[in-house]
Amino acid sequence: MYESAIQPPVVDPTPIFELFRGSYGSELLTAAVAHFDLFGCLSKRPMTLEELGDQLGLQPRPANVLVTALRAMDLLQQHDGKLCLTALASEHLVPGSRLDCGDYLSLAAQSPGVMSMVDLLKSNKPLGSEGDSGTAFIYRDGAKSAMDAEASARHFTLALAGRAKNVAPALAEVLPISDAQTLLDLGGGTGIYSYALLQKNPQLRAVVFDRPDVLKVAHEFAETYGVTDRVELHPGNMFTDPLPQNVDAVLLSNILHDWDVPECKQLIRRCVEALKPGGRLFIHDVFLNDSLDGPLPIALYSAALFTLTEGRAYSEAEYRTWMAEAGLASKAKVPTLVHCGVIEGVVK
Repeated sequence: MYESAIQPPVVDPTPIFELFRGSYGSELLTAAVAHFDLFGCLSKRPMTLEELGDQLGLQPRPANVLVTALRAMDLLQQHDGKLCLTALASEHLVPGSRLDCGDYLSLAAQSPGVMSMVDLLKSNKPLGSEGDSGTAFIYRDGAKSAMDAEASARHFTLALAGRAKNVAPALAEVLPISDAQTLLDLGGGTGIYSYALLQKNPQLRAVVFDRPDVLKVAHEFAETYGVTDRVELHPGNMFTDPLPQNVDAVLLSNILHDWDVPECKQLIRRCVEALKPGGRLFIHDVFLNDSLDGPLPIALYSAALFTLTEGRAYSEAEYRTWMAEAGLASKAKVPTLVHCGVIEGVVK
């Protein structure tokens, strides 16, 4: 037993995260009513997601985030590939209807949170894209990122540790990695997920790959948890820099949801290239229903991701499709904590 073992929580913190993300539901609903007239549009005729996005002036990612949340709220439903109103929305959210509540919701139309959400939906860019501070959780060559400035990188990385400390022990408990010797934790941030795995599996060595200023925080946690002798901190850009090769396993923990579909596919391909024959990729993340109609806590988390990154929450089916395209045979999802779960893909 390590003196500083990463211990699971006594009380499940999931409700705290759900309460924290609840504001995104209010903002999306108000935006749909007061700024996009979404329910008025669909009261005229059912539309596909693409048609509705065109009607509202939204690109695919923001349209997906908005519609997924409204379906999870039981305000929209889908039949034969087309979106239509539920009975709840038909009676209470169609402008001019006898029991229309839209004007009541529109009392919040000009609130800062709603106005910010409307701007983000229209622009399809995360917070910080147009400012001097840079985007919070993503980085691209030639674009300003808060993760490339020491103070802000430290702030955001430590913020994410609050969830990681709770979830990492659950991941370590279920991940089938007792026979692996080398683990690449791509975009590993604090390194806490790797460190829990190192404590659980004494034969394992890990490489935590992330931005240089992020790894300064990872080094501090490695010292705290007594694993410095079995971890390598590898700075780099996970999209462009060479990755460690011939590893037994790669972990993508809460990484793919930061990126849009092309980048997700690219990262999965790069992971497969880093694996030895028979190696395994573990995608640890949250998962929407395959029908993209909830559950509501994940739909609202998807909205949070949308505001801060270039990504959103994805479904298990989406991840499995991308893994298959990259030559991986995937196994059943195993839950961890705080709505997360892990899918294992094995190199065919």
